[in-house]
Amino acid sequence: MPDSLEDFERSTFTLEGASRTVYRSGSGPAVIVISELPGITPNVARFARMVAGIGCTAVMPHLFGDDGRDPTLLYAAKGLLQACVSKEFATFALNRTSPVTVWLRALARAEHERCGGPGVGAVGMCLTGGFALAMMVDDVVLAPVLSQPSLPLPLSKTRRVSLGISDADAERVKERVAAGVCVLGLRFSGDTSAPPERFAALRDLLGDGFVGVELDSSAGNPHGHKKRAHSVLTEDLDDRPGTPTREALDQVLDLFRTRLLV
Repeated sequence: MPDSLEDFERSTFTLEGASRTVYRSGSGPAVIVISELPGITPNVARFARMVAGIGCTAVMPHLFGDDGRDPTLLYAAKGLLQACVSKEFATFALNRTSPVTVWLRALARAEHERCGGPGVGAVGMCLTGGFALAMMVDDVVLAPVLSQPSLPLPLSKTRRVSLGISDADAERVKERVAAGVCVLGLRFSGDTSAPPERFAALRDLLGDGFVGVELDSSAGNPHGHKKRAHSVLTEDLDDRPGTPTREALDQVLDLFRTRLLV
């Protein structure tokens, strides 16, 4: 059933005339939770509550969709179509950072000032997966997580290895990693929308500064992940202790603990 999000504080954040609803829960250093398509689903909100549960402030900005609505194939397809025609998302472009990340970076800076701590975390998922990488342009982002990064849409060999950021931003990300920031990436092995070539490109760019977690979703895998499993932290999360997705979730939460809760 839909999530009312009643336990989240609601406000509006505006940058250069662009205003969006922002949901907050918890206290402590901020983690920007950027929802996947089709929007802030009940499972995205559940993940945000887990972030708040470790002692951080979970911050969910509205980028698309109907907040709290359950996902369906038709709803997701409609959201993808809207994202493809939006100028805010570089859905197909190579070597270009999505313009909406400028707004997200400003939100991260504002939340750092509001919440304190050494910096902020950022989690992107699916269409927004690479946004956490682009946000590293700012020093304030200390714990970036790329969950099934899917932009640019991997419709060609060139796009499968593209990281969805400009060359200048890629160089800045390399500098941040050289200074000690760790980038965590998550994907299912059979996920063609977040292809293995993209993780290989991240390793080429960042070396040991990129930790890629790839979960087995091949036919007959021992944990029963479906072949088309996609959303590591939300829709395809098996939360039982000892499962690969639970271990991946714990790795994300531990990153926030070690980088932000010091």
